[in-house]
Amino acid sequence: MFFASDNWAGAHSTINERLLKESTRFAAAYGTSELDKSIELRFNELFEREVSVYFVATGTAANSLSLASVAKPGGVTFCHSEAHVIEDECGAPDFFSGMRMIPVEGPHGKMDPENLVERIARYPQDAVHHGRAAAVTLTQATEVGTVYSLEEIDAVSKIARENGLPLHMDGARFANALVALGATPAEMTWKRGVDILSFGGTKNGCWCAEAIVFFDPALAKDFAFLRKRSAQLFSKSRFIAAQFEAYLQDGLWLKLAAHANAMADRLRAGLDRSNSARQAWKTTSNEIFVVVKKDAAQAAEAKGAKFYDWLEPRDMPEPVGKDEMLVRLVTSFATTEEDVDQFVALATGR
Repeated sequence: MFFASDNWAGAHSTINERLLKESTRFAAAYGTSELDKSIELRFNELFEREVSVYFVATGTAANSLSLASVAKPGGVTFCHSEAHVIEDECGAPDFFSGMRMIPVEGPHGKMDPENLVERIARYPQDAVHHGRAAAVTLTQATEVGTVYSLEEIDAVSKIARENGLPLHMDGARFANALVALGATPAEMTWKRGVDILSFGGTKNGCWCAEAIVFFDPALAKDFAFLRKRSAQLFSKSRFIAAQFEAYLQDGLWLKLAAHANAMADRLRAGLDRSNSARQAWKTTSNEIFVVVKKDAAQAAEAKGAKFYDWLEPRDMPEPVGKDEMLVRLVTSFATTEEDVDQFVALATGR
């Protein structure tokens, strides 16, 4: 019963097999192999336009270098107040970009458009003392398990565009959000005004595969140097390309995300039937936040359940009682129905 994070899951067998096959041959290094180049072209097909793609090892690297690519001296980046880039990346986006992260409040893990407008207005381009607006980043799916609708992305994009700011999307759980919306990759990104995407694979069945996608190749003209200087240019980068080849083939990536989301739905349904546990707020991806009795949570842990306790967000709909706790549950491609049903039984005392 592993619900701590989708990072805890292993790699999908199809991806493992592709890596094993790749390990038996020689190929050109540093992203110049035929495989590397073929997967870069595959991203063009995936997003229905010419894009520039750069492989990196981690989501933190993808986010940090994406923002570094559009950095301005004295620049600031706007993100949701509970976004991963500001809460859980140890200041890496600030370090690599040289820009501060400015929090923007909003319900359900999403930046409120009016708050974003107000925040940007505080940092005009001539604000030499406190910094100038430089970029906007949104997380899809969000850090609290919700998903920006296409219309909500449009609203954020419009504000960024009106202020001349590039829009970055942290897509660590990109596939889960895409499946939840029933959209295409193009519809959820550049057709909504997204300029740069951190395309995540690691949380959804890959071993170590992340990509930075520039929807205007002109934005990436100097990025190869930035990636190299940041120690993210791998000599055997074809092993990341090999993972993406298997990941994208025959829609595997969407099938894996659909399974994770379906297991989350099953978990929600089981918890909703309980009188002793409740969803803290409605989520639509593969993350669920649940208020449970402390003794039930301890009993589940004693039986082998893995999950994280979670700090109450500022906009928590209903306070957690003294005998309760808020926990985060994350499903993955490897979660089984038996895992879900066993956890529900333990957490609800059934």
